[in-house]
Amino acid sequence: MGKIENRASQLLERMTWSEKIGQMVQYGRCEDREIDLIREGKVGSLLNVHGAEKINELQRIAVEESRLGIPLLIGDDVIHGFRTIFPIPLGEAASWDLDMMEKNARIAAIEAASEGIRWTFAPMVDVTRDPRWGRIAEGTGEDTYYASLTAAAKVRGFQSPNENGYPMTAACVKHFAGYGWIEGGRDYDTTDMSERVLRETILPPFQSGIEAGALSVMSAFTELSGVPASGSRFLLRDILKGEWSFDGVVVSDWESIEEMIYHGYAEDRADSAYKGLLAGVDIDMHSGVYLEHLEHIIQKQPSLQKLLDDAVLRVLKMKFELGLFEYPYIDSNKREQILFNREHLEQARDSARQSIVLLKNEGAVLPLQPAALNKISLIGPLADDPHHSMGCWAWKGREEDVVTIRQAFISRISPSAEVTYVKGSGVKEEIAGGIEEAVRAARESDMGVVVVGESEDMTGEHYNRAHIELPEPQLKLLQAIKNETNTPLVVIVMSGRPLALEWVHTHADAVLEAWHLGTETGNAVVDVLTGAYNPSGKLPVTFPRTAGQIPIYYNRKNTGRPHLYEDYVDVDDTPLYPFGYGLSYTTFEYSDLQLSAEHMMVDGSIEVTARIKNSGPMDGAETVQLYIRDLVGSVTRPIKELRGFQKLFLQSGETKKVRFTLTPSHLAMRDERLQLAVEPGEFHVWVGPDSERGLQGRFRVV
Repeated sequence: MGKIENRASQLLERMTWSEKIGQMVQYGRCEDREIDLIREGKVGSLLNVHGAEKINELQRIAVEESRLGIPLLIGDDVIHGFRTIFPIPLGEAASWDLDMMEKNARIAAIEAASEGIRWTFAPMVDVTRDPRWGRIAEGTGEDTYYASLTAAAKVRGFQSPNENGYPMTAACVKHFAGYGWIEGGRDYDTTDMSERVLRETILPPFQSGIEAGALSVMSAFTELSGVPASGSRFLLRDILKGEWSFDGVVVSDWESIEEMIYHGYAEDRADSAYKGLLAGVDIDMHSGVYLEHLEHIIQKQPSLQKLLDDAVLRVLKMKFELGLFEYPYIDSNKREQILFNREHLEQARDSARQSIVLLKNEGAVLPLQPAALNKISLIGPLADDPHHSMGCWAWKGREEDVVTIRQAFISRISPSAEVTYVKGSGVKEEIAGGIEEAVRAARESDMGVVVVGESEDMTGEHYNRAHIELPEPQLKLLQAIKNETNTPLVVIVMSGRPLALEWVHTHADAVLEAWHLGTETGNAVVDVLTGAYNPSGKLPVTFPRTAGQIPIYYNRKNTGRPHLYEDYVDVDDTPLYPFGYGLSYTTFEYSDLQLSAEHMMVDGSIEVTARIKNSGPMDGAETVQLYIRDLVGSVTRPIKELRGFQKLFLQSGETKKVRFTLTPSHLAMRDERLQLAVEPGEFHVWVGPDSERGLQGRFRVV
């Protein structure tokens, strides 16, 4: 038994049933009732409590006025920044820069901890292939391999050590499991899948986050194959705590234990508390069913005390691991030096510009040359909107901190070229005379830059969309500018999901996907528009032409009739933009694909190399991607699977060799019995710029 477990066990022995249950109770408010419960040792953690002074006072009550002096654990949804707001996670994923993601998470943890928040309910590692789902903004897209790597990076960042050697915050991988598979893109809806899909596609990012050291896991709102996740012994006890030996804390999502009643899985609140404990949920978030019913349940079934003690021991261990017993209070004097400092802003700007994806650049209309342009019109409902620039889950961000695109244009472009700003339309509504004013401004300009997309309240939890095109007022605005002027048109799309942009792609001269970029939105966008930063983003998710293609993703299975393959008779089958896609202001040439051998032993490895040349006029970065295909197996395999990537910076004219090593872990599949195995046979391998293009080779596993 380690030192921490020994200390937690000794404390557990001193606790009453009531005090034990208190450690399993979390509330999302803190009023007089909750303060009294803290004094009585009946609340162990809180969320939605803000301000260092308030948190210090609550800790004082817990430490100095409760019988055992157990400190509180304060949590919050620190999703993509705290005060300094980084790009939404889906945008962040477009950078393909794991070190950057880890650093962003570390900065978010530093800022959150400066206010006493030591538990962040992130990262969300749900793989999804449905852009209608609002919470796609919180994840890293459609690919399991990539999501696994980003999960580990973010866990490492959130749990970076503080000055005392303890994790800055406890990470919480969520939502366990299958939340991103909801039917119809409807939040909280049913998920139903085979165990093969669960183990091959859904679970690996969770396991990766846990292997990186995540101290907690959140159970999902949703049911999985007929059983709510917060009541699933299969998920929580058999897989998580059994197969994976996870010894951290399982917290329910908001009231998800009580919600088992509405699923039709629990009879009442008491039954939901019983089933939550039985399944393995260690902390009940906000519903209060543990506080109200667990003691009576255990009195009736004393054998359950073992489950109670196990849950409480996990909670106490996490508090010891965070150093809360040694350091329950925050030095609030340091907060202003930490929040929103220069280093954090520089990181926010760099991560924002790395997240921008150049989708089209016909005629090399970008980068802009302000000195060569007399007048530029900046148009659109999101060109000067600090609130929506931050995106969803940015509650601690402040509008006055955000640099909008208009502000950046004024400070950096207007000294060289006249800038005219016209809003043109609202996000969801027309503005009287707005289109006419915008057309007039565009007609009188040498370049029109139009910023369109989604508002903050169109993405995130519960903000699902059946129609993923641009809202009609914005599309009308773009169409009028295109149809009534000859001005070159650059469209910047700010969104929390892939949008169906076929009209925009067809008619705009240049298109940039800018997601919701956060605090440094304007500076990052102007960096890219002017070529001060050569865009390097690549899509972490497929963009459909229309919502009718959903689900559409790169690593689909083949059909029995691939030669006749045609999804629809009324739309092009292909994606508008494939997974991994993104352009640059320079060009990259791929050549000389080499494999170290034609054959690989099932327990061996094979090296794949290629040469990448920057053959264009500008220095730039390229994310080189490695894909494989297992041609024949005892279970059919996808037509392509991502198995590696490297982000290279190349000066104009420079050539570099990339090197990938494929090992059994890259080639393993789950056989008919769902056991991992590497099967002999032929494999194809590609090295390329996205999931649809690349140099192709082959090898055989023997």
